[in-house]
Amino acid sequence: MSSPRARLVLAPMAGGPTTVPLVKEVARAGGFGFLAAGYLSVEDLATRIDALRSVSPEPFGVNVFVPSPDSPAILQAARGHAARLAPMAELAGIALGQPRWDDDAYAAKLELLLDARPSVVSFAFGWPSLRDVGRLHAVGTEVWVTVNDPGEVEWATELGADGIVAQGWEAGGHRGGPVDNRHGLPTRDLVNAVKVLRDRGTHLVASGGAMSGEDVAGLLATGADAVSCGTAFLRADEAGTADVHRHALTDRSETVVTRTFTGRSARALRTSWTDLHSDGAPAAYPHVHHVTAPLRAFGKATGQPDLVHLWAGTGHARVVSGPAYEIALDLLGAGG
Repeated sequence: MSSPRARLVLAPMAGGPTTVPLVKEVARAGGFGFLAAGYLSVEDLATRIDALRSVSPEPFGVNVFVPSPDSPAILQAARGHAARLAPMAELAGIALGQPRWDDDAYAAKLELLLDARPSVVSFAFGWPSLRDVGRLHAVGTEVWVTVNDPGEVEWATELGADGIVAQGWEAGGHRGGPVDNRHGLPTRDLVNAVKVLRDRGTHLVASGGAMSGEDVAGLLATGADAVSCGTAFLRADEAGTADVHRHALTDRSETVVTRTFTGRSARALRTSWTDLHSDGAPAAYPHVHHVTAPLRAFGKATGQPDLVHLWAGTGHARVVSGPAYEIALDLLGAGG
């Protein structure tokens, strides 16, 4: 049986890769899986929770985006970035979206989760309120938060977080801590720093760079209680990863951390888009996300990797294809 305290955690991957079958199979192998609530409607999230519970008896978590800041200055910065991207969009024949703020239905999703009572609710891009943490605890749900810097551990402790996801510099996708910092520590160094600062009993999850059983074992030996893997599952049979993304993972060699796709720092495969437009891309999430969404969707649909946000960790070249169950067993050191 998997549990929130399993050694392997399936990282939540919003925007497509996380599917109900993927979570189910990782849990069946003994890992702990997360559904990704980001970008879903409340109705779609409820459907996925119900679907997962209909096919798996295992506990699971749900990851939620905390609303990002909004201001006239952020909106103006996003408009400037849109102007710089306009020639690329015009060449593709696609109209860019309008920069705007939204809260990803945070309050409604929280109410749903208070009713659904998953084993864990984790938060990215910011902190839940003390009241929200207390409400989740009252229904028996653990609260995990993401940190990218040791200085954020004190905040997590004050919130009463049950788990800290220490996301190192190698991790693919968005940096999930409360501060959009384009710098960071390697995962091992971050784990070493966080483990001496956390409260006793707080679950410490290492995230970033783990692509094999040896990598997982090494991070556990460093002092993590569990290891979160995302990139390692992007080519799993059950993942919802777009075909153009699957191919690019082993076709391209470099990754970069960039704000150009969404307005928030994220590690992705290097492309002509990242080369041309990373410099000066503003910290303006989700405003920039809405600007670029039509162009990125077009890139996915037409198989053009240079028009897609190809999230990937630094170890992406070692990603393997196959059943998620077998990938999870290998990461747990139980495969073969």
